[in-house]
Amino acid sequence: MSQKSSKIILGIDPGTIVMGYGLVSVTGQQLSLLEMNVLKLNPKKDQHTRLELIHRKVTELIIEFRPTTFAIEAPFFGKNVQSMLKLGRAQGVAIAAAIQAGLEVCEYSPKKVKQSITGNGNADKDQVWSMLQRILSIKGTPDYLDASDALAVAICHYYQTNSLVPTNAAGKAKGWEDFLRQNSHRIKNQ
Repeated sequence: MSQKSSKIILGIDPGTIVMGYGLVSVTGQQLSLLEMNVLKLNPKKDQHTRLELIHRKVTELIIEFRPTTFAIEAPFFGKNVQSMLKLGRAQGVAIAAAIQAGLEVCEYSPKKVKQSITGNGNADKDQVWSMLQRILSIKGTPDYLDASDALAVAICHYYQTNSLVPTNAAGKAKGWEDFLRQNSHRIKNQ
């Protein structure tokens, strides 16, 4: 009897006031929510103190959950250069904590995350949350959608690295018919 090994993905939605984080466990093709929350930072504290707190929180999450992969949302390009610099620093210290722990780091644009979760790269936060509820059978709504954004980053990474369509030796998809035939137990009739 072989036991399927589990992977844990830590997703981060960086921010200098609110940083979202989400962790999912992957066993085979089964996803489970481990943790989803935010680190709220006092805007009255200086920038360097907040960056240190971000690094510390990411390090604590890595120690507690022992993720196998770290996925983070890339900063989007906006008009406010100062905001982009601050966000880039927050992302940088989170990445530094992951690298320090020896984790593989993967970065996804906000559009890619939304596309992976909803099929629409322009989806709003509520649409993303609604799909996450379906994917993971979650009830309720988080206090901060930064937490669900981080969870979406983790699941985006899972989707980007795990094809549902079987491939042949050359890496080409065999097609949906073959996938359905091999996975008939996963089909639900409604």
